[in-house]
Amino acid sequence: MARRHPTPLRTSEQDIAAAKKAPSTPQTENPAYRLAFADDEFLTSEDTRGIRFQLEYLKTEHRLRERGILSTVVLFGGARIPEPGKPAWAAKNETQKRNLEAASRYYEEARRFAQLASETSAQSDYKEYVVVTGGGPGVMEAGNRGAADVGAPSIGLNIVLPHEQAPNIYVTPDLSFNFHYFATRKIHFLLRAKAVAVFPGGFGTLDEFFETLTLIQTGRMAKVPLLLFGKEFWTKVINLEALAEAGTIAPTDPELFTIVDTAEEGWDVVRAFYELPKAEGHSQ
Repeated sequence: MARRHPTPLRTSEQDIAAAKKAPSTPQTENPAYRLAFADDEFLTSEDTRGIRFQLEYLKTEHRLRERGILSTVVLFGGARIPEPGKPAWAAKNETQKRNLEAASRYYEEARRFAQLASETSAQSDYKEYVVVTGGGPGVMEAGNRGAADVGAPSIGLNIVLPHEQAPNIYVTPDLSFNFHYFATRKIHFLLRAKAVAVFPGGFGTLDEFFETLTLIQTGRMAKVPLLLFGKEFWTKVINLEALAEAGTIAPTDPELFTIVDTAEEGWDVVRAFYELPKAEGHSQ
């Protein structure tokens, strides 16, 4: 955390410590007496929801600014896609097991894509093109792992869910964040994004892709490389050309994203868009 500026006034930390030493009386033990900013019951009440939105935004923003991170490369993708050679832990039947294990190639492509992004990030002392994922397993783990492979920091934006999840072990510890609100998490995914790579996934991945696409289409976000990894997967799952034929989107809207199959192909799109030189990395 940033060092506090000297002040003649007492700090909030000092008063929290002092309040804990107050004599136990009916007055001091009543919730009404708690300092507002140290009162969990008050801070998690319905009336303070707006404050919680602010806090979730500010905490992450504060840390990223402290680290001097100016731009990111975002990786979205399925938590259920396993590392090659590992079992599909989320499969419910043999068909899902077979399909998920076949999709493990996307784990490797995500890992390699993150390596390429991080090698470019190194040229700015890891201020630009820093890899960010949702911090969980599957494709998210692959992204953070790829950054770690080449000694680069990476960000994980986790969220509290009923059935998961601890951050994957490859997220840089002081860039590992946890969220209650999807909305504030999405802001931090896109606030610094210079490229967005979307790998095969489920409802969450589709939500993230379509929100990004909508923001670019409506001009609420500058156009950045928006990559869909896996032509076979995406052309089977969605048919945006059908929307263009129906007239519900513009004929040119499908040009807002690019379908690619390999990490090198995807990073070539990013490099061409920003006219970046090839990084002299050391990844295999």
